[in-house]
Amino acid sequence: MRAVVLGTGTSFGVPVVGCDCAVCTSEDPRDRRTRVAAVVEADDGRRILIDTPPEIRLQLLAAGIGGVDAVLFTHEHADHVHGIDDLRVFSARRGSLPVLGSVATLAQLAARFPYIFDDRIRPQPGTSKPLLAPAALEPLVEVYVAGLPVVPLPVPHGDLTVFGYRIGPFGYITDAKRVPDPVIERLRGVRALVLNALFDRPHPTHLSIDEAVAVAAAVGAERTLLTHLTHRHAHAALAARLPPGVEPAYDGVTLSF
Repeated sequence: MRAVVLGTGTSFGVPVVGCDCAVCTSEDPRDRRTRVAAVVEADDGRRILIDTPPEIRLQLLAAGIGGVDAVLFTHEHADHVHGIDDLRVFSARRGSLPVLGSVATLAQLAARFPYIFDDRIRPQPGTSKPLLAPAALEPLVEVYVAGLPVVPLPVPHGDLTVFGYRIGPFGYITDAKRVPDPVIERLRGVRALVLNALFDRPHPTHLSIDEAVAVAAAVGAERTLLTHLTHRHAHAALAARLPPGVEPAYDGVTLSF
């Protein structure tokens, strides 16, 4: 099994439009951060995509990913879902594509993208739309998706409860304000954890860097990679100050299990 972290940036991405700060103008390719997404690939080649940010097409091309077998959504915020139309290419090749998430997230997707989810809306002849098969997941209840064991992990994100995921030895949480004890327990034993870390100061909807480091220590993964990073932190400078076992993620980093 392997996991590819496709994007690692906050909702603005890095570089931020119109910003000439040191990180936005950096020549270090690790400082160029598209919006967050990941792919998990089983040993038999089947793949799960996590989220469809606006750059998903470019991310998949950069990673050499030519197909996916299911999509997990963490929540409905724009930086996580507004590339959903790019799923057309996969459903055109394979037929209906399973998409999974919480009941609330799937309801929001159906309301926001009725042309996709309302079967009464049919594409014009000669055109297409994503053919998606939504299925709701229950918090902390393991299911098999594309042959891989998936546990949805409910975490608070401001007023929302969003999903992180444990997929075998891989943990993925991108938009948590905190990580509750039951989720910590379900993450114990993962070999790698991808975890959001926004600012040095506290934030109302995201873990700070210090809070993320504390979660990493509680989980005890071999590697914790910080994601959802802003232009306030250059990759190299952040890496130099983090404790052993914790590092900044960067677009395209691949983890093998």
